[in-house]
Amino acid sequence: MGRLRGALVRPWVIGVLVVAVAGAGFGLYWFQPWKLWQDETVSEALPAGAASAPAPTASASASASASASPTPTAPTTLASGELISHEHATSGTVKLLRLADGSHVVRLERLDTSNGPDLRVWLTDAPVKEGRAGWHVFDDGRYVSLGKLKGNKGSQNYVLPEDVDPSRFSSVSIWCDRFDVSFGAAELARA
Repeated sequence: MGRLRGALVRPWVIGVLVVAVAGAGFGLYWFQPWKLWQDETVSEALPAGAASAPAPTASASASASASASPTPTAPTTLASGELISHEHATSGTVKLLRLADGSHVVRLERLDTSNGPDLRVWLTDAPVKEGRAGWHVFDDGRYVSLGKLKGNKGSQNYVLPEDVDPSRFSSVSIWCDRFDVSFGAAELARA
């Protein structure tokens, strides 16, 4: 009788162990807890505006205008805001910039947040709310994903697609797409 019981228990124990190992593997993949201790710092320069050559004057000679070098045009700040914390402690500044060529960029400066799985930068029309009330509001309305977060620390640039009208959006969120939660967000105050 003891042998029969041992033979019946053994497959059950093996099945439980297989399920436990598979569950642990899935949990590690899904949550990626090691990212909480890994920082990725990005230090991108402020985007340079498109170079524009000075307009020639009637008194300028051909050789003088040929040697004139284009002068870069600084980006124009259309809106900016300070990041507040939501699910994770988050700080830094967000700027919405228009470059000389007419394109738009969202710039994160001095970003400091936790690392996590599947973090994105979202331009949204949602209001920024403090505390838990603000964790889940950014996917309720209109939003545009500007791509994966390049690093959880530092300064970085995100180009807006050409067909996006930045005046239709009022906030930026560091969004965890895997868990549908905001790590932090900033209300964009127009300049």
